[in-house]
Amino acid sequence: MPDIPVEHILVVPTELFHRLGHFQGFSREIDRYLGELFSPRNISFRPRPEMEHDPSFKQLIPYVLFRYCDAAGRQSIFQYTRGSGQGEGRLHRKRSVGIGGHISAVDVGTDGSGNPYQEGMRRELDEEVSIDTPYASRCVGLINDDVTEVGRVHLGVVHVFDVEHPSVHPRESEIIECGFRPVEEILADMEGFETWSQICMRALFGSL
Repeated sequence: MPDIPVEHILVVPTELFHRLGHFQGFSREIDRYLGELFSPRNISFRPRPEMEHDPSFKQLIPYVLFRYCDAAGRQSIFQYTRGSGQGEGRLHRKRSVGIGGHISAVDVGTDGSGNPYQEGMRRELDEEVSIDTPYASRCVGLINDDVTEVGRVHLGVVHVFDVEHPSVHPRESEIIECGFRPVEEILADMEGFETWSQICMRALFGSL
């Protein structure tokens, strides 16, 4: 049988994250972290099977929220259920407000130029959803959750995409039971959502 290629994913040393300032939950201090976390001298691409169980490294994961505001100013967020065929088995059947995934060595480009994080985020979005509306995007914070097994090896970079129309649709069959839902309803029904989604929603919208 031919060998199946092992995916190599972007990681940073957990020690670097602690040196920059460890936190549990959500941080809005993106300027404090992103320059060093994305610096070529600090990132590396390592085998995914090893990294999923090695807390000495953090996998940098783009986590994109789609927000729609109607004419009355009411906010809705795209949310969905993760099917059992998605890559991270520890999140199967969890509800989520975040679209994104691992940055892979394939995102570096053949000539080594470009920004692998931005390329990887664009690739993940293209694979998972169809964005059929103009939008404006911005990075709003980071998520760290050392309480859970999956959280200990990941660090989320949170982006909000403000869409002109609620026209985001799944491309993957494993993104199910999806659609835009009012922020207030999601906050009142957090049970069943993955931890990152709970952290994100409460940090960004909990004061509503």
